[in-house]
Amino acid sequence: MISEFKRFISENNLITPGDKILLAVSGGIDSMVMTYLFHQLGYKIGIAHCNFSLRARESDKDEELVRQYASENNFQFHSTRFKTKAYARKNKLSVQMAARDLRYKWFEEIRNENGYDSIAIAHNLNDNIETLLINLTRGTGLAGMAGMKPVSNKIIRPLLFASRQDILAFRNQHKIVFREDRSNADTKYTRNKIRHLVIPVLKEINPSIEITLGETAERFSGFNEIVSEYMSHLRETISEEKEQFITFNVSQLKTRLHNKSLLFELFKPYGITNALLIDLMKVISGKTGGQIITDSHRIIKNRKEIIVSDEEFRKETSYTIENIQAFPDFPGISSARNITVSENFEIPSDPHIACIDSQKVSYPVIIRKWKAGDYFYPLGMKQKKKLSDYFIDNKYSMFDKENIFILESGGKIVWIIGDRIDDRFKITRSTKKGLLVKAKRKAMIIKPIR
Repeated sequence: MISEFKRFISENNLITPGDKILLAVSGGIDSMVMTYLFHQLGYKIGIAHCNFSLRARESDKDEELVRQYASENNFQFHSTRFKTKAYARKNKLSVQMAARDLRYKWFEEIRNENGYDSIAIAHNLNDNIETLLINLTRGTGLAGMAGMKPVSNKIIRPLLFASRQDILAFRNQHKIVFREDRSNADTKYTRNKIRHLVIPVLKEINPSIEITLGETAERFSGFNEIVSEYMSHLRETISEEKEQFITFNVSQLKTRLHNKSLLFELFKPYGITNALLIDLMKVISGKTGGQIITDSHRIIKNRKEIIVSDEEFRKETSYTIENIQAFPDFPGISSARNITVSENFEIPSDPHIACIDSQKVSYPVIIRKWKAGDYFYPLGMKQKKKLSDYFIDNKYSMFDKENIFILESGGKIVWIIGDRIDDRFKITRSTKKGLLVKAKRKAMIIKPIR
């Protein structure tokens, strides 16, 4: 097994000479065997152990075992203790997901602080096929069928080649100390149901089910790379990334409505699930204004395009600007300064620059989202106009309207930020001092494709 371990690392380029590896060691058989293998091959390693405080004294004994093993072998040792159940309640997660979040975040912190090149996790072949079956049961795309990867960012999995049976045999041969987590036998957990109830039945059909499913996952991983490359090219062809959102060409999407798998892969990064796929197709083929809200994004039909926006941009926000120096406190403003207006002064034509008579502005000013009933006097007009009508006339999309901010002074609208100022605040012949406010380009109004 030592030679297989070394070969797997080499074939998958998991480690380069001189690398320092942080081993995630729970005290269970997999991680203790992995540690033994790394030690035997002379790699530079350190050990990290998480005590999740889930099994009282049993958790403490796990930590004691790992700490003692590290001390006996002169390995650098890192440990931490989490209040996992409290974290799970606070973040509305299952205990298993809470433990996963906590440990991976902590591992990365330790890696950065101590100069480790990567983090080794002791996932084995059985873990991989269990993940594949869980994903398949819940519904998944190609990525889910590919299972775990030997390397992902700074995470390496050097035991993915070995079955649980192989690991047990190696442990018995070398008498490697470990502790058994009795919760691994509890079939109330989905993974344990797959492990103890489903896989034994599959082994009756195919005694080599672990190897077969491992090879299947590897093939799907290759297919996923091919599809990912194609999908990246397709996104570049039919979509355009803006600062705040992404637009897709509707006519291009309509020619692909027959291919549900393609649409799923195309919009999966934006929270589209199988359950939402039919709704997405209806939005694409429907009228302007149709939309879907996913867990992470909003997808809206606007004439000839589909707009995908991050849900974070929908949050209602208001900023109070106490003085000119405070303007950049608003994320959409890059700068603001007072200017002297002379006879030769030229007013900028860029809608991202508001040139205002500073004597007509009283502090504090407010930057806020627009609301129903708002009106202003568009520059060059002597009649007031409702913002809602102005938006319709200028073909604002639903996304534009929800994300536009206005500058207000003394209850009057001064500027639709990134678009047009109010005529009452413009520079005139009698203006001596002006206020020049620059909006960031990402605050600009993106007109729909026509």
